Amino acid sequence: MADQSILVTGAAGFIGFHVAQKLLQAGHKVVGVDSLNSYYDPKLKEARLDLLKNDSGFTFIKLDLADRVGVAELFAAHRFPVVIHLAAQAGVRYSLENPHAYVDANLQGFVNILEGCRHHGCKHLLYASSSSVYGANTKLPFSVHDSVDHPISLYAASKKANELMAHTYSHLYRIPSTGLRFFTVYGPWGRPDMAMFLFADAILSGQPIKLFNHGDMRRDFTYIDDVTEAVVRLIDHVPAGMTKRANAAPDPGSSAAPWRVFNIGNNKPEDLLNVVALLEKEFGRTARKDMLPMQPGDMLATYADIDDLSREVGFKPSTSIEEGIARFAAWYCDYQGAR
Repeated sequence: MADQSILVTGAAGFIGFHVAQKLLQAGHKVVGVDSLNSYYDPKLKEARLDLLKNDSGFTFIKLDLADRVGVAELFAAHRFPVVIHLAAQAGVRYSLENPHAYVDANLQGFVNILEGCRHHGCKHLLYASSSSVYGANTKLPFSVHDSVDHPISLYAASKKANELMAHTYSHLYRIPSTGLRFFTVYGPWGRPDMAMFLFADAILSGQPIKLFNHGDMRRDFTYIDDVTEAVVRLIDHVPAGMTKRANAAPDPGSSAAPWRVFNIGNNKPEDLLNVVALLEKEFGRTARKDMLPMQPGDMLATYADIDDLSREVGFKPSTSIEEGIARFAAWYCDYQGAR
C-alpha cells in the first residue's frame, strides 16, 4: 500500500524547498530527498531543511539519486502516488567545467526515478526541465510546441534528455509525466549561483557585477511563489494522452502517450540592466559593473509562452518584478544578518 506521501526530490534546494513547504501548508505529507552536495553552500540547504522539519508531516531522507539500490529501496518502502522530481545538477556555466556531474545526477539519477515510478505504482510524475532546452531557438516567445533540438550547453542537453526519457516511459509503461520548463526562478531562499543572489552579493560587498554580453540580455524572471502555485496546480492535472489526427506530425509539447511539457514562466522578459537598477534601489547602493563578452552556453533572451499552462490550470503569474525583487532583497538582508 502507498502511504500517500508525496515525494519531493531536491527538497533542500530552492524550488524543492518552496514546493515542499506549500504542500505541507496544504496538509499533505511530504518525503523530502536531497544529497546535500556542495555545489553551493550546504548551510543554505540545511537552513531550508530546518524550516521544513518544523512540520510533523515532513520526513527527510539523505540520498544521492545516482544510488540505484537506495532509490529502489525508497520507492519500495513508500510506493509514492505522486513524485515531484526537482533534484538535479544545475547551472549552465558549471556544466562546462564538470560535465560528469550532469550525467550522474541528471541522467543516471533520473532513470532511477523513472524505474521507481514504473515498478511501484506512481500515478503522476512531475519533473524539472528548463528554459535552457530552447537553446538556439530564436522565435520568441518560446512555445512548448516548437522543436527543441539545438541545446547549447550540456545542462540543456541533459534536460532535453529527461523529457525524452520521460516520454519513453510514458509510452511504454503508461506512466503519466509532466515536464516543467522553469524560466529563471528567483526569490527568497534562492540559489547563490544565480544572477539575483550574485548581484546582491556584489552590490553589498562593493564588488563588480559581471554582466555578460555587456548587459544586453533579457530573462523571463519568474517569482518563486508563482512557480510553486503552478507546480501544485499541475499535480491533479494528470496527462491522459492527446488524441492524434491521422497522419499528423507529432507535437513537441504533447503526445498520444500520457506526457506533457509546460513552460513555467512569467511571460514578461526583463532587461538585465533593469534588474540591476531595481536591486540598486532596494539596497540604496550603486553597483559597479564589469561589462563582459557573451559566455559559451548562455542564451541571449528567454521568454515563455504560457498559454497552455493558463488554459489547462487557469494559472497566470501575479508577481511583478518590482514586488519580487523587493521581497528577495528583504529576505537577503535578513538571512545575511542572521548568519
